Formats: sequence, structure tokens, C-alpha cells
Amino acid sequence: MDGNSDEKKVWGIHTQNDSLFLNKDLIAIGWRDFGDLTKVEANRDAFKAHYIEAYPDAKKGQIANGAGMLYRFIHEVQIGDYVVFPSKTDRKINIGTVEGDYFFEDNDGEYVQRRKVKWLKHIPRLSFSQGALYEVGSAMSFFSVKNYADEFLSALDKDFKKSITSDDSEDESVGATAEDIVESTKDFILKELSRQLKGYDLEAFVADLLRAMGYRTTVSPQGGDSGIDITAYKDELPPRILVQVKSQDSDIKETTIQSLKGAMREGDYGLFVTLSNYTKNAQKYLDSTPIIRGINGTELVDLILKYYEDLSEKYRKMIPLKMVYIPVPKEDA
Repeated sequence: MDGNSDEKKVWGIHTQNDSLFLNKDLIAIGWRDFGDLTKVEANRDAFKAHYIEAYPDAKKGQIANGAGMLYRFIHEVQIGDYVVFPSKTDRKINIGTVEGDYFFEDNDGEYVQRRKVKWLKHIPRLSFSQGALYEVGSAMSFFSVKNYADEFLSALDKDFKKSITSDDSEDESVGATAEDIVESTKDFILKELSRQLKGYDLEAFVADLLRAMGYRTTVSPQGGDSGIDITAYKDELPPRILVQVKSQDSDIKETTIQSLKGAMREGDYGLFVTLSNYTKNAQKYLDSTPIIRGINGTELVDLILKYYEDLSEKYRKMIPLKMVYIPVPKEDA
């Protein structure tokens, strides 16, 4: 392999048109309405401004991501850089080098932003670790490959024979990959809750989650001065569970939990739910007050994942998730 490979970047790219890439020896991204990238001043701010002009209805995140990918495609990719392209039709990992400068092809479909490449190898996906496959499965159309770049480059060596069919050792990246998937899912759920459910809206959601868990719930009238947001029962009989919900970003203090304790009568249990966490003193208070249970953002997400299928359709649409199976280390299976 080329001794200067350490100086070259490794890029990942996706497409809906495998044959375009493989038959015409190129890589390409879309954004036809953005136009010829050479017409835009070579800085990120100019690309963002032009993106807004071309796509006035784009959301803030789309602007940053789209403009960033377009800028990298023309200005950061260098001739000689490596490209990793997973093709769906034949389940191969295609590795090549960038052979030419950017060019705009206006008369051939959506993929108008292009660069010529020389494909060096077409290797079955089974030859790569689960972590490497996860990295090039990025949700981005065009991205930098960092964590597993060396593994993809080593596949260009003549003696590369890594394959699950010829190696009996367990894939050590499986655990990390599964962890990444789970953590990114939890991050997504918490972000959506924080973004879409504030104040009374979060109270209604927690009440629905408790219902999914088998509790009968009553949400207190808005503006009530009791400090109790939800009243819950497991069945027709006591104990009564008084629930307080906080959507604030800052950690919950001990005095806030004490106010819940003050609203409780003998025989009641308390439940405190927050998207954030608890201060050290608040956690000590919870630990010494067993009749009050505190749930933080991480624990709330765990409950959402456990009872997701029983949530109301309204909330499943708000937090859209798909049930999938992911590989885990054998000792965790």
C-alpha cells in the first residue's frame, strides 16, 4: 500500500444509485437546486447563505449539514484521498481513490455534484468488523471516516483476508457498536422530549407512560397550587402515588423534592420525574426517603424503551422508533 496513505483522508459516501458510481467510476451527491459549487465563494458561511437561498424551507439543522457536506465535497476532498462506498445491491464495500477535481453535471439526474474515482477493490461486507460497518452506515450522505479508517485501508493490502468465515475469534467491535446504537437512540429520545414537551405537555406524557405501565392516572388541572401534577393508582385500592414532573434543564434541588413530601399524606408514595438529574443533596434526600422515588432523564428513557409499544399513538409519532435487533457480545446475549 502507498506509504503516503497516512496523509490521505478517508471519506464515506452513500447513494441510491449504485450503478452510477460503479459503472461511471465516480462519486456524487445531490442538491441539484444548489447549483454549481464553483460559483459559490469558498467559505462555509457563503455555502450556508447560498443553501438558504436555494432551499428557503430548509430547517436549521438541514442547512448546517447540507452546506457542510457540499463544502467538504469540493474544498476538503483532495485528489488521492480514499473513498469507502457501501453498495446495497451486492452488499459490497467499495474502496477507491479520488482521481479528479470536482465537476458539475447538470444533465444526468439528481446526482449533479461529482468527482471521478478509481475503484481499487470491491470487498464483501462480511470481511469487516461490525464497528467498521456501523461507521460507514452513517446517516449522512457524505462524511469523514475516522474510527475505522485503518481497517478499510488495510483491506487494500494483498494479504488482507479478514472474514468471519476464516476467523473464529469474536468480533471485539460488536459491544462498542451495540453501545453506540443504544446511546444514540437514548440521546434522540431525550432531545425530542426536551424539544417537544415542556411544562404541562411533559406531565401529560408521563401520565401516558404510567398508564402504559399499568397505572390509573389523573392529571391535575393546569395552574393548580397543590404542587402535584399527576395522581396515580396501581389498582382500585391505596396506596396513592403523587407525581411531580419537571422539564427544567437544571438539576433538581433537595428543597423541590421536600415540597413534594409536604404534599403527601400518611400512606402516600411520591414519584419525582425530571428530564435532567438531581443534585448530590437531592439524591441523598431521595436515598433516605424510600417512600419517594426519583426518576432522572436516563431512567425515564429506559422506561420509554421498555413500554414504547403501549404508549399512545400520539407519542409514538412524536418519538418515532423502529424495533430492530442489534448484535451484542455473546456474554450479554
